[in-house]
Amino acid sequence: MEIACLDLEGVLIPEIWTSFAERTDVEELKATTRDIPDYDVLMRQRLDILKTHKLGLPDIQEVIDGMEPLEGAREFLDWLRERFQVVILSDTFYDFAAPFMRQLGHPTLLCHKLSIDNQGFVTDYHIRQKDPKRQSIKAFHSLNFRVIAAGDSYNDTTMLSEADRGILFRPPQNVIDEFPQFPVVNDYDRFRAEFKKASNRDL
Repeated sequence: MEIACLDLEGVLIPEIWTSFAERTDVEELKATTRDIPDYDVLMRQRLDILKTHKLGLPDIQEVIDGMEPLEGAREFLDWLRERFQVVILSDTFYDFAAPFMRQLGHPTLLCHKLSIDNQGFVTDYHIRQKDPKRQSIKAFHSLNFRVIAAGDSYNDTTMLSEADRGILFRPPQNVIDEFPQFPVVNDYDRFRAEFKKASNRDL
């Protein structure tokens, strides 16, 4: 039995924080896991910036409401779900993801949660567990699934390493250089082809 595990941002949807940074002209919010490998450092930086600029969850959700999945993402995901069990493993937050899940046909999503005060400001974040993407792959292995995983950033690399096969989708050059063991694809047609190659079944 095979299961496909995908990152969300950069693979199926645009980077939320980057889009929010562009809308608000807060340049510091453009940093993502493509730039800062330590997720806690990145999130503490984001929370400090939000506090400094007095930006809250409603401001972020307003930007998200105007966003759409990447072109071709829904069709690719539909193709994948016909052939694999599919789980989205993301470092985004349930507070952000609902509009995208509707547009993507409500795939299974495992991500994180924010703490919001009564004024709508983000006060903290809570991950499911340490190194959650890798731990999810280990859990699927314990259920006797063979796992093919795909992502684009530093925070995906432990997941890709733990999986039976890992794929990088449109990664930045620094990630390509540091993790040359993973095949790189830059469009959904090649993404399909790489999943076919990675599978132990005739797709």
